[in-house]
Amino acid sequence: MNTMNESAVQDRTIGDIIRDARNLSAAEVEQVLAFQREKGVRFGEAAIALGLASEEEVLSALAEQFHYPLAKAEKRSSNPELVALNQPFGVQAEAFRAIRSQVSMRLNPGRDQRLPLALISPGVGDGKTYFAANLAIVMAQLGGRTLLVDADLRSPRQHEVFGLSNGAGLSSILSGRAESQVIQQVDGLPNLFVLPAGPLPPNPAELVERAAFGLLMRELNGKFDHIVVDTPAAAHGADAAVVAARCGAALVLARKDASRVAGLEDLVASLTGSGVQLVGAIVNEF
Repeated sequence: MNTMNESAVQDRTIGDIIRDARNLSAAEVEQVLAFQREKGVRFGEAAIALGLASEEEVLSALAEQFHYPLAKAEKRSSNPELVALNQPFGVQAEAFRAIRSQVSMRLNPGRDQRLPLALISPGVGDGKTYFAANLAIVMAQLGGRTLLVDADLRSPRQHEVFGLSNGAGLSSILSGRAESQVIQQVDGLPNLFVLPAGPLPPNPAELVERAAFGLLMRELNGKFDHIVVDTPAAAHGADAAVVAARCGAALVLARKDASRVAGLEDLVASLTGSGVQLVGAIVNEF
């Protein structure tokens, strides 16, 4: 009786990837291996030390080995805030992955579908845009379709962070204007999509209070595995609380040495009775 042959595809080692990318000879590979054994370092570090690979090539090799999206070099300089995409093996990216794990465990346990998650904070400059962008990136890196919604209709920045058009967006939809290609895919990260804020409206609070916003979030929730929503600072008014209520879940962000306890208490109190699930609070250091 014949047994089935198993043909498991083995991932290439970083040494193989660097060797092929640089077309290293057998002698050069052996030189790297000897240096690696002598110094007790990784193959990539040894190759850099010997001038047989650049840091950029080693980073690209790591991304390929671990199947992680990596922004192109030119994109990294133009989108420096996207640390989870620009430096996927760095300390900051690892911190975002740890937060992703905590959020995933606390967000709607036992439910088949997660609620959209609103990022809220008391003041301007707390880092919500930066935090929301990178949390959305690490969510997308899990493999599920992820949508980042810029619901800050007062001072939106997500389109700038990702280098996207803001000619149409959330404000266009809520104003009843039919627009095509409103949701944009992020280059280099096929699972991540962004719905920018769109043109600044004269009535941002009224737009997010409309029933259309809640209906839109429910519709989008059926099309994406994860939804992260950026909001305006609570200092601007009730927008953040309204957006959080429409989403159903919220994560509070505070800035170290800047946010005040009274402001955080007022923000949390504004959600009382809204049915919002508070997933937790994050202290942002920058």
